[in-house]
Amino acid sequence: MNKRFTLAVLIAGSMYAGLFSACKKESKAGGTTTTTSGTATSDEDSLKYLMYNTMQVSYVDGGRSTTTSLPTYYWYSNVPTLNPLSSTYANADSLLEKMKEYAVGTGSTVLDRYSFLDRTGSLSSSLQDGVSGSLKKVAATSGDYGMEVTYVYADASKTTTYLYVLYVDKNSPAGQAGLQRGDRITAINGDTNISYDGTSGSNYTKVINALYNSTSVTLKVNKVGTSSTTATYSLATTTYNINPVLFDTTYTINGAKVGYFVFYTFTSTYTSKGVASNTKTVLDALFSKFKSEGITNLIVDLRYNGGGSVTTAEYLDSAIAPASAAGKTMYYYLYNDKLTANLDQVGLEASVNFPANTGGLALDNVFFITSGNTASASEMTLNNLKPYMNVQLVGTTTYGKPCGFITFTLSDYDSTGKEQYLADLYAINFATENANHTGGDYSGISPTDSAADYIDAPWGSLTQDENLYNIKYYLTNGSYPANTGGRLAAGSNSGVLRVSKAPLNTKKFSGMVDYRLGKKLK
Repeated sequence: MNKRFTLAVLIAGSMYAGLFSACKKESKAGGTTTTTSGTATSDEDSLKYLMYNTMQVSYVDGGRSTTTSLPTYYWYSNVPTLNPLSSTYANADSLLEKMKEYAVGTGSTVLDRYSFLDRTGSLSSSLQDGVSGSLKKVAATSGDYGMEVTYVYADASKTTTYLYVLYVDKNSPAGQAGLQRGDRITAINGDTNISYDGTSGSNYTKVINALYNSTSVTLKVNKVGTSSTTATYSLATTTYNINPVLFDTTYTINGAKVGYFVFYTFTSTYTSKGVASNTKTVLDALFSKFKSEGITNLIVDLRYNGGGSVTTAEYLDSAIAPASAAGKTMYYYLYNDKLTANLDQVGLEASVNFPANTGGLALDNVFFITSGNTASASEMTLNNLKPYMNVQLVGTTTYGKPCGFITFTLSDYDSTGKEQYLADLYAINFATENANHTGGDYSGISPTDSAADYIDAPWGSLTQDENLYNIKYYLTNGSYPANTGGRLAAGSNSGVLRVSKAPLNTKKFSGMVDYRLGKKLK
């Protein structure tokens, strides 16, 4: 259950009277207080007020408390006093963007690239309950197609781009229809004019709207591995139980068993109702299989994983860690100074330990395949293991997001007393460090060995996927290839079809959320 705040607003004609009341969780607090910063005239003003006060003043009573100062924003002390009801801020999003500008680090680098408002409630549904595309908070069409796409260069001169399927959830409409990684989309709804023309271009906008803002679409594709086999798919959006494992297999390399799986999102291992999720069921079966097969090395492919639930990161760390880590510190939380000074009062914890028994794997190495799309909970997972075992990264530098969210649900009341959902607030509330107090990698974590990502390399190919090629080389020879182009050196296409652009879905979550902390806040 997320921390919930409700804003009681008294209506005077068409104007809000500016009287605010809030409550923790689902109970309703008595009394009201008048803001001195202006008069709320709309739901948007209510949202601005509650968001600002939750972040900058106190989460207790939505910031009305005059005796308790418990701001939740990690960088609250950097932000000057602002008037959230000022007309300077057209909406709550613009106010939040202004606040983020003050979250600076060394060299005045802005550290908060992450805080945002979710006005549909869909993120909580997908991350915590593992149901993709469900809009629980608002009346809207729900569902999605369950695939990510990207543009890649189709020639060495980088003048031509093709649109490719990057990955597909097995349970989604796209996955059930048979679309797969490496399929090239040649037409959308009969339109072949879909080449890349910049993020503000008409083609780009057309593709985004067709694939991420529609309820039905028809795609013509050239199937992966061939330019002559074509197929047409007619898809309709729907909700589905997310399967975060895109692919898994076990290899025998140099006489030893090596497990490999592709993990694309940290959907929670337990739902909002506290029951085991489909994610936990899938991971339980996967690690049981790896254990029975006696793997001594593990490859976790996080190249497209932007993070998600902290509890799932803990699951993976516990399953992968050696027996020597049992009962020891997994990671430390870092909060702002006021929350840190009142941990017992507010019910927050300072650290998390490995369980008394880890997963039982005795691994020589764990390899993580990473990219600039590897973020937050993904980075946390690999960082937590570094003090206890040999962790190696292959690919490119990660995104750089060593911090996370506690969600706050913000609501108000209309003139009839009916509660109205406004938004879920995701503003940075904590950072993490591993047992050696290593963290703070806002510029990303560099790989042990560099490797490229090619869209025409099928999942699991030891000969076509440069990341896996290099890992196999290491396990066979004790070192990585002398040059960084293992696959290129083997006679590849000199960079053609290399994934160099981010997935097109700008709505895809990147971060980590600790839903547990929301329950613990007093």
